[in-house]
Amino acid sequence: MSFSDQQELEKEIQKRCPYKIDIGAVFSHRPKDQKTVKAAAFQAQEKELVFDIDMTDYDDVRNCCSGANICDLCWPLMRIAIKVVDRALRDDFGFEHMLWVYSGRRGVHCWVCDEAARKLSQNGRTAIAEYLSVVRGGENQTKKVSLPSEDPIHPAIRHAIDIIHDHVQEYLVNKQDFLDEEEQWQKVKQLAEDFEKHGTNSKNRWAIIEKRVEQSQGKSNYPKSKNLDSEILLQFTYPRLDVNVSKGVNHLLKSPFCIHPKTGRVCVPIDTTDVDSFDPQKVPTISQLLEELDNETSDAEGKKLKDYKRTSLNGSIQVFEKFLKKLENSWKGKLLEQSDMKREF
Repeated sequence: MSFSDQQELEKEIQKRCPYKIDIGAVFSHRPKDQKTVKAAAFQAQEKELVFDIDMTDYDDVRNCCSGANICDLCWPLMRIAIKVVDRALRDDFGFEHMLWVYSGRRGVHCWVCDEAARKLSQNGRTAIAEYLSVVRGGENQTKKVSLPSEDPIHPAIRHAIDIIHDHVQEYLVNKQDFLDEEEQWQKVKQLAEDFEKHGTNSKNRWAIIEKRVEQSQGKSNYPKSKNLDSEILLQFTYPRLDVNVSKGVNHLLKSPFCIHPKTGRVCVPIDTTDVDSFDPQKVPTISQLLEELDNETSDAEGKKLKDYKRTSLNGSIQVFEKFLKKLENSWKGKLLEQSDMKREF
């Protein structure tokens, strides 16, 4: 489907009342006219670089929930993912216009809207997604992160470890108690001996790991232990991307502000300057919005407020408009630059 303008889109939405809207690429021809042109002529020309991070991909490392369920004990995984990926996209690739959106149920989406990102080839998208992938291996693979024992850790991974370190006590130790079960650490013989003698909880067991890694530095009889603590942190918390979503130019992604059909929650933008305060359990639902709209409210001067300002979506829309304003200003700057170049010629 495709539409000529905003009014045409609004009319079709009101007519069909879709429960979900997926957004695709910008094509060489109007998508609804694709059957009138040759298949070879109908090509995707550009599309936002997108990332999909789903909580179900962390089921092997979270102790509280599984599948589509989430709670405040495992949601910090999404906060870490946003911080790690957003930093890498900004600092390592130079992108500026990222919109992070709650999926409405169990994960987050990232839309990279810079012109350079939108015009990336499939190979370029795949390369970026692979660059951001650290946890590798299927369900039957126990160790999914391997860092070099001799070479320095890549700066991007080092930055990720620094971000993760800020969440070790609050998330891994307090909320997940990740070294509580014996089966989680019995496989490492050297550590198991220490844990049985000195370890009583996740906090001091993690302290034992860090101490043993520190002691191993420079010792040839511990060649695989030099980055053990970092490998553990990465395996338990590093973002797990769905690479197939990112690399495909034709891949569809759910639009921001859709209503999730299972939860009724709105897919709201997330303020990356205040990621830690975002609570998916407090995201407004469609039922809540309808109730709020039924309550007639006015501003201090008695004027009727716009509908969205009368609801708990107001803050989320402000986040979205701030993102759009910055994107618009970048386009204005580019147009001015092009205009100046023309004058010079």
